[in-house]
Amino acid sequence: MSENPERNVDETIVAPKRSFFERFIRGIEVVGNKFPHPFWLFVVLSLILMGLSWWLGREGLSVTYMAGKAGEAPKETTVSVVNLLSYPAMREFLAGFVKTYVNFAPLGLIMTMMLGISLLEHTGMISALMRKTILGAPRALVVAVVAIVGINANLASDAGIIFTPVIAGAVFKALGRNPWVGVAAGYAAGAGGFTANFFVAGTDALLSGITATAVEGVPTIPPGTPVHPLMNWYFMLSATLVLTGLTVYVTEHYIVKMVGDAETVRDANALKEHAVTPAENRGLFCSLLALVAYVALIVWLTYPEGSLFRNPETGAIVPRSPLLSSIMPLLFGLFFVVGTAYGIGAGVIRRAEDVPKLMQKGLIGSTSFMVVVLPASLFVALFRMSHFDTVLSVTGAEFLKAMNLGGIPLLVIFVVLVSFLNLFMISGSAKWLILAPIFVPMFAGVGFSPALTQVAYRIGDSSTNIISPLSYYLPVMLGLLEQYKPKEDTKVGIGTVISLAMPYSLFYLAGFTLLLVVWYLLGLPLGPATPATLAM
Repeated sequence: MSENPERNVDETIVAPKRSFFERFIRGIEVVGNKFPHPFWLFVVLSLILMGLSWWLGREGLSVTYMAGKAGEAPKETTVSVVNLLSYPAMREFLAGFVKTYVNFAPLGLIMTMMLGISLLEHTGMISALMRKTILGAPRALVVAVVAIVGINANLASDAGIIFTPVIAGAVFKALGRNPWVGVAAGYAAGAGGFTANFFVAGTDALLSGITATAVEGVPTIPPGTPVHPLMNWYFMLSATLVLTGLTVYVTEHYIVKMVGDAETVRDANALKEHAVTPAENRGLFCSLLALVAYVALIVWLTYPEGSLFRNPETGAIVPRSPLLSSIMPLLFGLFFVVGTAYGIGAGVIRRAEDVPKLMQKGLIGSTSFMVVVLPASLFVALFRMSHFDTVLSVTGAEFLKAMNLGGIPLLVIFVVLVSFLNLFMISGSAKWLILAPIFVPMFAGVGFSPALTQVAYRIGDSSTNIISPLSYYLPVMLGLLEQYKPKEDTKVGIGTVISLAMPYSLFYLAGFTLLLVVWYLLGLPLGPATPATLAM
C-alpha cells in the first residue's frame, strides 16, 4: 500500500525524449571521451603495430610491384613485412631512438614557425590588427569582415579560435545587433575555416612536415616531388574567399532566423573598450613599413637573372629553386622583422632582450606538441621499418584501381572519412600522423600528388571542428552564449552550440569539397610548383 494515498497511482515522472540529433551528439561525446590522450594513443598503436609485424612477418606477408629509379628502367620488387620484435629490428630501433625524435620533420618546422609567430602574437600585433579590421568595418559588411578575420586568425594558432568570437560578440552588441549572431559567425570562421588562410601559417608547416615524412622512400612518388609549406597555398587562398561567402550566407539566411537579430541603438562606449590605441596604430604602421621593405628585398634577390633565389642551373624559380627550398627561413624572417617592428613601434619592445623573451613564450605553448611528437615519431619510424607503409600502399592502390572509382569519388570519400574521424579525434596533427603514412603512398599509386592528399585531409579535418562535442573551445562558446543570452531563463548547453554550428559545418564541407572537385577537374596547381597529380 502506498504511503501517500492522495497520490495518483498512475502518476509517473517521464524523462523528456531526446531527438535523434541529441542522441547522435551524445554518442559522439561518449565515444570520443573513451579515446586516450594522443601520447598514449601512439604508444598503444606502436604496441599493436609490433604485434601485427610479429604475426604477419611469421606468415611471410609480402607485396610485389614495379619500382624504378631515376635513369633506370622499372623492375619487379618484392617487399615483405619485417618482424619488429626480432633482435636486428630492435637493435636498429633503439640505436636510432633519439635521432628519430630529433630529426622528425614536423618538430623542427613547427618550432621554427612558432618562434616567429610568437612575436606577432605576444607583441599584441595580431590582436590589434583583428580589432582594427573588425571595428573599422562598415555595418553592412561586418559579418564578412568577421569571417575573413576569423579564417585568417589561425595565423595565431588556436588563440584565433577564442579571440574571434569574443571580439565578434562584443562588436555585434555594440552595433545594436544580436551578439549570438556574431559569436556564432566568429566561432564558425575561426574553427571551421581553421585550415584556410590568405597567408602561410603554422598549420602549413606542421602538416607539410608530416607529409614530407610520409613521402620518404615511396617508390610511386618521383624524386623531387614538391613538398613544402606553400604546397596548398593557392587552394587555401581561394578557399578563404569561398568560406567567407558561405559564412555570410549561412549567417544571414539561417542563424539570423534562428536566434533573431533585431537592431537596436549602437553602444559607443562598448566600441571604445576594444578600440585600437594610438600606440597600437603606431606599431601597425611600423610593421607595414617593415613588411614592404622585406618583400622588396626578397623581390630584389629573386627577380634579376642570376640572383640568389633562382635555380643556379636553369635560372628558373619553379618548379625547383632556392626560393622554394628556403620557404621556412624566409617566413621566419618575415614574422621576425614584422613582429619586431610592431613591438618597437607600439612600445612593447624597449630592449634587445625583449625579443628573445617574447619568442620564448611561443615555445611554452608548444610543449604539449613536443611531448606528443615523441611517441608519434617513433610510431612513424616503426611503421616504416615494418614495411607496412609499402604493403598497405601497394595493396590499397591495387584495390582502388580495381574499384575503378576515379579521382573525384576517391577524394570525396576521403574527405567524408576524415570529417567523421574529426568528430571523435579533434587533434589535426595526431590524425595526420596516423593517416599520412597510409594514404599519401596509397593515393600516389593512383596518381594523386602528396599535395592533393594533404589538401583533401585538411578539408575534412577543418569542416567538422565546430560540431565536435569534444572541442577544447566549447567551454568558451558556452560562456559567451551564457553572457549574451537574451533572457535569464534561456538554457545554454552543448546542443545550443552545435545547433548554431551545424549549418556552417554542412555548408563548409560542401563548399570546400566542391571547390576541390573544380580545382581537380581544371588541373590547377595547389601551390607553387605543386600539381594535383603525379607524372605517371
